[in-house]
Amino acid sequence: MAAAGGEASGAAAAVAKEDVEADVVIVGAGIAGLATALALRRAGVARVAGRGGVVVLERHAELRATGAALTIFPNGWFALRALGVAHKLTSRYNAYETSKVTNLESGATQVFRFAGNKGSGGVKVRPVDRKALLGALAEDLPPGTIRFSSKLVSIDTEPAIGDSSETVVLRLNEGTVIRTKVLIGCDGVHSVVARWLGMSEPASSGRSAVRGLSVYPHGHSMKRELRQFLSEGLRAGMVPISDTDIYWFLVNNTVAVEKEAATDPIKTIREVSDNLAKHMPAEYLDVVRHSDMGNLSWAPLLYRNPWSLLTGKAARGPVTVAGDAFHPMTPDMAQGGCSALEDAVVLARALSQAATPAEGVAAYVAERRWRAAWLVAGAYVSGWVQQGGTNVRGVRGYLVKLFRDWVFYPFVFPRLADTMWYDCGDLTAPREEGKSHTQ
Repeated sequence: MAAAGGEASGAAAAVAKEDVEADVVIVGAGIAGLATALALRRAGVARVAGRGGVVVLERHAELRATGAALTIFPNGWFALRALGVAHKLTSRYNAYETSKVTNLESGATQVFRFAGNKGSGGVKVRPVDRKALLGALAEDLPPGTIRFSSKLVSIDTEPAIGDSSETVVLRLNEGTVIRTKVLIGCDGVHSVVARWLGMSEPASSGRSAVRGLSVYPHGHSMKRELRQFLSEGLRAGMVPISDTDIYWFLVNNTVAVEKEAATDPIKTIREVSDNLAKHMPAEYLDVVRHSDMGNLSWAPLLYRNPWSLLTGKAARGPVTVAGDAFHPMTPDMAQGGCSALEDAVVLARALSQAATPAEGVAAYVAERRWRAAWLVAGAYVSGWVQQGGTNVRGVRGYLVKLFRDWVFYPFVFPRLADTMWYDCGDLTAPREEGKSHTQ
C-alpha cells in the first residue's frame, strides 16, 4: 500500500529541505484526502502531480486503515460514481438491505430496511474494507501525488505576487517549505488545519467504540445483513463484508479501563469478550474471538457541535477543511466516510467553477455547512437513543428505551435513512484540457 498513488517516503526525502510550489496541498491521505485529490484531478482543478499540481501530505509512512471496514450508503456510492471508482468496489462487495435489531433485555427483534422512504434505484448499501477503498482512490492518482512521512508543523500566509490573493506557506517536519494557492485540511478529528482556522474543538459524546475485522479462512455462514444487539449502555453489531471476513463493532459508554486496553489488542479482545459483551449472543462473541489483531481499534467517539458548524469559521481565504477535520461525527448513521466523499466532490466542483480559490472555498463551505450540521446532529441523536441514553438511569432511561422501540425505529429512523440517499452531483469537466484552474 505504501507505493499507491506515489513514490512513498523515498520521493519525500528527495525533495526534503527544498522550496516546493503547488496549486493545492491536502493534509491527510485518508478517505477525505485521497477523494479530494482525485476529485480535483477529475474536475481539472489541478491535473498534474508535483510542482504546480496537487500534493497530499501524509505523516505516516504508508496509507492507514484505522477502523477495519465501513458501510457505504447510497450517498457515498453517488460520490464514488462521480469520482470514477465505484465500479472497482461494487464488483467486489455484496450488498445488503436489512438490519435486524435485537433488544437483549426484552428479547424483541425488529427488522427494518435501509431504503427508508425511497426506492433503491439500483443503488445498494455495501460494507467495504477500508484498505480497499483507500487503494481504489490512491491508484488513480499520478505517481508522486502522496508525500509520505511528511508532518505539517506550521501554517502561515503571505501576499501572492502580482495580485491581491494570499499564498499559504507550509513548513514540514523535515524542513521542506511548500507554497500553495489552496490548502485543504483532511487531517482528521484533531486537525491542525481546523485548529489554525479557529474551529471549535471536538466534544466527547460520552461513548466509545471498538471496531474489528474477523477472518474465517474457510468461510462463514452469516447471512448478509446487519445484526445489532442492544443492552444497558451497549450497542453491538456485525456484518459480513465477504465470504471470509466479518466486520464487527461495540459501542459502549466510556469506561476507565479502555485507556489502557486500547493500546493492546489482546487486552481489548479480553475486555470485550470477558466483560463488556460477555452477555452477548454466542455467535457475536465467536466473531469477536476471530478478530485480526492488526485491524482492531478502541477509541472515544467525538463530534463537533452542530451549532458551531453553522456559525463557526470553516474557511479563511483559500484554506478550508473536509471530512472529519470539518465535521467529526459519531458513527451511528455510518456517515463519516460517506460525507467525506460528498465533501470531495462538492469542493472540487466549487473550485472548478469559481473565479478565485477563495471564492470556491467559500462556496463549498456555504453548500456543505447545513448538511454537515444535520448529519452530525442526526448521528448523535441516533446513537444516544439506540443505546437507551448515555448514562441515563431510572424513569428517564425507561422512557428513552420506550421511545426507541416504539417511535424511533418505526418512524424516525426511516426518515433519517432518507438523508443517506442524497446525491452530491457530478464533477464539472475541465474548462480547458491540460490547464489547471488555479493557474
